[in-house]
Amino acid sequence: MEGDFSTSTEKRKQRQQQQQEKPYRGIRMRKWGKWVAEIREPNKRSRIWLGSYTTPIAAARAYDTAVFYLRGPSARLNFPELVFHEEDDDVRDMSAASIRKKATEVGARVDALQTSLHASSQSKPSSRASEPPDLNEYPNPENSDDDD
Repeated sequence: MEGDFSTSTEKRKQRQQQQQEKPYRGIRMRKWGKWVAEIREPNKRSRIWLGSYTTPIAAARAYDTAVFYLRGPSARLNFPELVFHEEDDDVRDMSAASIRKKATEVGARVDALQTSLHASSQSKPSSRASEPPDLNEYPNPENSDDDD
């Protein structure tokens, strides 16, 4: 009995460690800190390479895009509320190359956005840093920080 308890505890610790290392489905972290995404094609042994990204969120969004186009609306996604649904296209009849292209486009956009948000939050400490920006508000040119 004692042996069974220790193995289940070890398995639980391994699962917790894996969740910390892989916060999202379909991604993994390289030794040097980059996050990569790939997905296995249905009924095949081959994988579709979805790219290498700076942030885990970008890699997860690339994975979500690919899995949505491969498996349809019933796919298990990391961010189900953020998947863009295209009504005109038949999502099931896409080649691996076109799925890779769409997924890397999404991942690259999210990566650029995440990286720029992270960089701007570190470079400009201000009293408004704790206040989230209103994304529906148009920028006011009179209050811009640029002195052109």
